[in-house]
Amino acid sequence: MKELFTLVLAHGTSLIFGNVLLEQLGLPVPAVPTLVVAGALAADGKLSFAHLLLAAFVATVAADSLWFLLGRRYGQKLLKTLCRVSLSPDTCVRQTEGIFEKYGLASLLFAKFVPGYSTVAPPLAGASGTGYPRFLLFTSGGTLLWAGSALLLGAAFHGTVERVLAFLASLGGWAFVVLAGGLLLYILFKWHQRRRFYRFLRMARIRVADLRSLMDAGEPPVVVDVRSRNARLRDPRRIPGALTIDLEDLDAHVALLPADREIVLYCT
Repeated sequence: MKELFTLVLAHGTSLIFGNVLLEQLGLPVPAVPTLVVAGALAADGKLSFAHLLLAAFVATVAADSLWFLLGRRYGQKLLKTLCRVSLSPDTCVRQTEGIFEKYGLASLLFAKFVPGYSTVAPPLAGASGTGYPRFLLFTSGGTLLWAGSALLLGAAFHGTVERVLAFLASLGGWAFVVLAGGLLLYILFKWHQRRRFYRFLRMARIRVADLRSLMDAGEPPVVVDVRSRNARLRDPRRIPGALTIDLEDLDAHVALLPADREIVLYCT
């Protein structure tokens, strides 16, 4: 781990730029540890805090702008693709849309601090039809908060950062084993959650062909479209005769639905 200190010291802003750019493009190369170490070196006067912040800012805004333009062009398809590779693909789209609908563009101010939302927020903003100047304003503010706080954290605790790295270096190969073990346990936990979710779906889901058969049989079920408002705007297609109820309002409407018919919910 001591090598991280040496690497950041040797390459400074170029390393920060590359690391942050790759992370914001979606690659699993965390930039916060590098920013914290860089902040510690800046506190010791070995690197320029302003240059580090500028490198992180340019890299992040460039990546976010690319995601924004891709979201505007490909919309829901891109969001589904991004969520498909996440650890929680079954709830990713719904959760990220929920955050964006609740806070709007202001969510970009804290998006970098929310795992999973950081990469999805820019294309979600593009798919929602947001103007680029407004997007740029909010994503710039969020970038400064995120990168600046990581650098300031390293600067404020630069002595502690050095001691932690020294301790990890003393562990040798065991440091990697501990970190990799923690990551593996987290992945296994999310995998277990997903398996439980799929077992529930096997009991509760209905295939498209089965729904069509029920509708053609003369006694169709009550079909409810519980997609988010933004999802309906991006894709106005819906099942004929379906009711439109926001998922957050579903509990209040359940008592009003017919009790003698099957009820089918569908979402993104």
